[in-house]
Amino acid sequence: MTEEIFRTDAYARSCQARVTEVNDRGGIVLDRTVFYPTGGGQPGDRGTLATADGRTVPIATTVYGEGREIVHVPAEGAPALAPGEAVTAAIDWERRHRLMRMHTALHLLSAVLPYPVTGGQVEADRGRLDFDIPEAGLDAAAIAAEVNRLIDEDHGVALRWITEAELDAQPDLVKTMAVAPPRGTGRVRLIEIDGCDLQPCGGTHVRSTAEIGEVLVDKIEKKGAKNRRVRLVFA
Repeated sequence: MTEEIFRTDAYARSCQARVTEVNDRGGIVLDRTVFYPTGGGQPGDRGTLATADGRTVPIATTVYGEGREIVHVPAEGAPALAPGEAVTAAIDWERRHRLMRMHTALHLLSAVLPYPVTGGQVEADRGRLDFDIPEAGLDAAAIAAEVNRLIDEDHGVALRWITEAELDAQPDLVKTMAVAPPRGTGRVRLIEIDGCDLQPCGGTHVRSTAEIGEVLVDKIEKKGAKNRRVRLVFA
């Protein structure tokens, strides 16, 4: 299995790695990576794989393969790599950092609106959460003010792990109705925003809420009888 550096250090921008497999579609598997694969509403990282002899392979996205291996998908026309080759894997840091900021902001949004989450999506410039809310009447300005208050208070953001049994004993930690935390390893990764929020999440986040910057509630939409979609954008 690929060593998932991003899982414990979201700020790692590059690493030395070795190609372990190139699949029949040209997807590249490494022994270790800083590239986050698409999942949990967060898109996969882009970036480059560079060889010692000067070749650069642009990576258009990163995904999970059929066996849950992490696959780096090269851009069309990129140079080919072979198993055994050593590379420097480097992410598009500016894009990743914006995704980290927005993903963390959505955690704060879920704390401000303590309702079951029915869906969500993180993008580099915006993000959304869908909530199971029976009544309308949400105030966009009031929601934004409360999220920005938590941002300005500079709460620390950290990860920790619990066992699957511990999660079973605390079902309220899971806010998402449709997506369950990944299981099978015996433990579950939690993201804790000090004094604000604690929930399972495999995505990448900033170290403190102050790093997010100001956000706005761009739109609130009705999506069905009870679903309300709240969209955030960077101010």
